[in-house]
Amino acid sequence: MKAALRQDRVLGNWCLILAVMLFGMVIGGGHARTIGAGFSIQVWRPFTGFIPPRNAADWSYLFGLFQKTALYQSHPISLAQYKTLFWPMFIDRCWGRLMALAFLLPFAWFFATGRLRGKAALWMLFIFGLGAAQAVYGWYMVEQGLKPGVLTPPPLWAGPHLGAAMLILLLELWTGLSFRNPVPAPLPGLAALRAMLTASVVLIWFTMLLGGLVATANALNVYNSFPTMDGHWLPPGMFAAHPFWLNFITNKGTVQFTHRLFATITALTVLVTAISGLRATLPPALRDLFLLLAGLVALQYLLGMTTIVLGSAGLGYVHELNAVLLFATAIAARHQLRGATVQPGARNLAQGALT
Repeated sequence: MKAALRQDRVLGNWCLILAVMLFGMVIGGGHARTIGAGFSIQVWRPFTGFIPPRNAADWSYLFGLFQKTALYQSHPISLAQYKTLFWPMFIDRCWGRLMALAFLLPFAWFFATGRLRGKAALWMLFIFGLGAAQAVYGWYMVEQGLKPGVLTPPPLWAGPHLGAAMLILLLELWTGLSFRNPVPAPLPGLAALRAMLTASVVLIWFTMLLGGLVATANALNVYNSFPTMDGHWLPPGMFAAHPFWLNFITNKGTVQFTHRLFATITALTVLVTAISGLRATLPPALRDLFLLLAGLVALQYLLGMTTIVLGSAGLGYVHELNAVLLFATAIAARHQLRGATVQPGARNLAQGALT
């Protein structure tokens, strides 16, 4: 892909706008999940779903579908209460359709004018295909609400849904930054720092995936103390579920412990990486990214501890959004370090030792 991209700030800005819009989807989807609106719209109309209910008959039909869900049957609500759940989910879906238009219309123009061709065009279509698959996956996840006993989006569905969204965000950010700056600046002596940032990006992504499991497995309120879990370093019954792997998906104590563990590993790794970056000789823009990285990871860990102690889903939502900003900052810093190499003197020393 590196050779397929040529410098084009317009194409780069387009990709970065799509990335910002994806962050908007996380805002909308996270809010809908936090207020329990995930199953509120049990109909999927990809092309006409932007039309809101226009009369009492429309509302009666949609409310009737919601009444078939296990969530409604467990906690019946009025039509007026249903509307408060409907609108956030409706807006989130409309935002997704707007994202599709924000991709397809510029893509058609760029392709027709020859600005986007060949491998670069295929790459952008691949990213769009991932987004379309994410939308289909999201619908099937919502449809799980019609199954008996399913009150919230299941962890096995919702966790990967967030993880996949973050991978799409990574591709959009990386591609946009590469369009804007396709040739990396040489940065001798920073190969180790680049490796540390790569590890940071992977760890942040994986920890976010685990955080999604905490939210969707309703594992937030089982242990509300820190650093121990109600006096235990390991949660009682950590491996009580069978088969064994299911503990890491649905066992609330295990899910929360795993997220705590990797959150601590990730925070320490990112903080050490940020400090190492601030101690190195870097271009001003890259140094600013490392400074931002340090601030965001400290804030993220503080938010995580406070969320657990208070058992606050609302604060957990803020924690999720800050995680996306942390992830994006790590990606941007890693992109600027593409030209990092081993210090020439160190390479020659290593070669001499082998001869």
